[in-house]
Amino acid sequence: MLLNRPSFKKILLCACVTASFGAFAKDHSVTTKYGEVKVNDNVSRIVALSEDALDSAIALGIQPLGAVATRGGDSVAEYIQERAKGVNMVGTSRQNNLEAIAAQRPDLILASASLPQDQYNILSKIAPTIVPLSPGMVSDSWISIAKVYAQALNKSQEMDIILNDIKERENTLKDRITAILPEDKRSATLARWMPQGPIVMSSQIFSTDVLAATGFIINDADVIKEGRPHSSPLSLENLSKVDSDWLFLATLNTEGKDALEAAKTSPSFSRLNVVKDDKVITVNGQLWTSAAGPLAAHAILDNIEAIIDNKIQ
Repeated sequence: MLLNRPSFKKILLCACVTASFGAFAKDHSVTTKYGEVKVNDNVSRIVALSEDALDSAIALGIQPLGAVATRGGDSVAEYIQERAKGVNMVGTSRQNNLEAIAAQRPDLILASASLPQDQYNILSKIAPTIVPLSPGMVSDSWISIAKVYAQALNKSQEMDIILNDIKERENTLKDRITAILPEDKRSATLARWMPQGPIVMSSQIFSTDVLAATGFIINDADVIKEGRPHSSPLSLENLSKVDSDWLFLATLNTEGKDALEAAKTSPSFSRLNVVKDDKVITVNGQLWTSAAGPLAAHAILDNIEAIIDNKIQ
């Protein structure tokens, strides 16, 4: 339906004409989920259609014209809002607004690794579209994806430096944490509290990758189906499954926060050893359970440093 609208056709024509002016510039090839894509070396009009694409672009010093809203919100995630001022919203994590994307007249679109083929076919008519070939639900998959975005932006060396800095920071924190906490005091669960109850996040997602890299031992309670990023909601009666040494509790919005506050008054919650030991850490769900990328990694490491200072020392 959207493709038949005259306004979209007009915008799409303008986008194609704009792209043609850069056709004589030197370009490079990027291997993507849907084949090789040619990209001009000096692209300047970027649209980022995933949170990790936005994060990677800004980390590399590039301000996209458009981005998608974070899960549970109507703008970008809180941790990156200051850096993303002026970026136009062109969709959500679930749905892209094709007219809004085309109106930016992009010369490059950085899309989600999960973008379906039919949507790629449409977007690639607007501008070269990069859909990273993801290794799947495995540790450090976010790094592979960030490198694809960097290659598309012709900034692979810069990304390597950024990622090395993150690894060095993780190792420094790991040395501090393992020196203070013995192995049997470092188990950690990340859960996102929803109105229906807590969902346990996989040990293979971005934030638990970062958490594990600093010395925590991730416990996903064996309640997650293979290949899934999180479990189904747990009942309050099954909260004991997340009773690790440390419990990182995330909420996405006010509904989740209200549900969590209500749960804290229940006997099931107060009986948890992690609650009694005062090792429940409330974190921002937009960052810990939705975001990914170099800037998000540093933001999570900031949180972990604060935990060391306030809870461990």
